[in-house]
Amino acid sequence: MKIDVIIPTLRPGKEFAELLQSLESQTQAVHKIVVMNTRAGAFPQELVRVYNNVEVFHLKQSEFDHGRTRNVGVSHTEAEYLLFLTQDALPADRYLVERLVAAFENPRVKAAYARQLPREDCRELERYTRSFNYPKESRVKTKEDLKSLGIKTFFCSNVCAMYERETFLRQGGFVNHTIFNEDMIYAGGLIKSGYGIAYVAEAKVIHSHNYSGRKQFQRNFDLAVSQADHPEIFAGVASEEEGIRLVKKTAAHCLKIGKPWLIFSLVFFSGCKYIGYRLGKNYRKLPKWLIQRCTMNRGYWKQQ
Repeated sequence: MKIDVIIPTLRPGKEFAELLQSLESQTQAVHKIVVMNTRAGAFPQELVRVYNNVEVFHLKQSEFDHGRTRNVGVSHTEAEYLLFLTQDALPADRYLVERLVAAFENPRVKAAYARQLPREDCRELERYTRSFNYPKESRVKTKEDLKSLGIKTFFCSNVCAMYERETFLRQGGFVNHTIFNEDMIYAGGLIKSGYGIAYVAEAKVIHSHNYSGRKQFQRNFDLAVSQADHPEIFAGVASEEEGIRLVKKTAAHCLKIGKPWLIFSLVFFSGCKYIGYRLGKNYRKLPKWLIQRCTMNRGYWKQQ
């Protein structure tokens, strides 16, 4: 069994060095680590010189795409299983790879993603969101879950996700040109093809962000654009109900821990997310100058 790792990077630093060290110590060895780096001049070559199995490929920022760049990374691999990571996702222990690949013992499973744990500096609201999106219980999701889970059925994160190569290639890989959300677009295709996606709670990475309201707005704008661009995956699948459920659960959590004042922040951040999402869903009606203000990925629109 071979497992290759694909990691897109942009100005990698200390966290990336820790990630490489952690991959080196996994109980299930990885065969090759392919780094798809944007901006060659900003890449610290000394980080990878000590590893014989790391290959670095450079591209211009104008060439980067969330889907295509990862697909090119796959073309440099040969393993049966493909593990995608982001440069700031740190395995929580030595068993990450072993536990992810074990999910494929279920013949229906063609993708598996890890649980994301918050960093030490993670804010309380984001900490709870992590526990909501990445619970302690593992499960396999199939199209039979669409009625009960809605959009959550397609949830899969390339922060740390593994795919079976043969099925990945047969399904066409990630969509080559997408603003964001290439993982859920691919996962939705898997589900609709009758395959299963495993959420492996025992496989853990440390990863979280303390986004500002503006960043939350922009992130949800791009998320909605990706959904609007792919009705073959997302049309008719309940989406906004999951966001409402998260807000209600988070408000209850704030009261439970004796911090009701956090509800004011919850309302603010939730409003930023919702407005960004609604604008993204209707981006075709917006002028180009406004789209550039709303997006996190301005390069995507230049490629359009």
